[in-house]
Amino acid sequence: MNHNIQNALKRISMILLMVSLIPFFACSPSEKKVTETPVADDNPVFSKDNLIAWCVVPFDSEKRGPQERAKMLKDLGITMLAYDWRDEHIPTFDEEYEALTANGIRLQSFWMMSGHDPENDTRVQTVFDFIERNEVETEIWLLVEEGEDFNALSQEEKVTAMAKPIRYVADRAAANGCKVALYNHGNWFGEPENQMAIIDYLDLDNVGMVFNFHHAAPYQERFSEFFPKIKPHLYAINLAGLKKGDTGKFYGVGEGDSEYVMIETILNSDYQGPIGIINHDTERDAEVGLETEMAGLDKVLQTVKE
Repeated sequence: MNHNIQNALKRISMILLMVSLIPFFACSPSEKKVTETPVADDNPVFSKDNLIAWCVVPFDSEKRGPQERAKMLKDLGITMLAYDWRDEHIPTFDEEYEALTANGIRLQSFWMMSGHDPENDTRVQTVFDFIERNEVETEIWLLVEEGEDFNALSQEEKVTAMAKPIRYVADRAAANGCKVALYNHGNWFGEPENQMAIIDYLDLDNVGMVFNFHHAAPYQERFSEFFPKIKPHLYAINLAGLKKGDTGKFYGVGEGDSEYVMIETILNSDYQGPIGIINHDTERDAEVGLETEMAGLDKVLQTVKE
């Protein structure tokens, strides 16, 4: 066969082969190729190494112990834990800290509830005993109970009454290199403006707040108004799904509608603190819960970036 004809046939064969492979490398507009890297990994604030696991101790159908929980977090690639607890977990506080440390997980924060006399509150003393015994530098996520007749006080009296126990906790925390974050959990103490009033009144370097979406349903629609004001004081933000007009429930991240706007507001701000994801379901495996919330977060970020 003529040499030129052979070369021509080879070129034709190569073209036909390339044409036949096009369907494997091209996607139609309605069939976008899904990125293997979650969108969250493209946003430092929402990247996996900036996520805190929250509500995974009493909220876990598998009832994991310290070693199992630390391994779960390590397997998921989550490097921070906010520790929520019940009385049954007190005997394993030290074991929890040791397991986390051994697996490269930071004890980012520790849950604390207090009445108006924290110096004589066994719950408060139990947490500080643990912190001092292990020389742990962490954040205390603090909820102060309002108590009887609190609603009868004036606004100024409420701020003063709340500031007193918080000051005790903050001073003792500071002596151990710890910070205190006021924890919104409904009622007067949960309102962001009231927490700001307490923080301004105290004027302490180690007192800020953690903002929880799952306790923000009553004031979700004004988030964009108060977020710039609370942002300088935020130590963490915990995500959840919220629906407009629904002030009594919360959902998984991505299952509501309000959280899309709220997360976009955070994304477009200069907030650089950690982001909490929650299981908050005693009937669900905490590992499944965290995976579900991370997938929901990625769904939200995919949407707000379009």
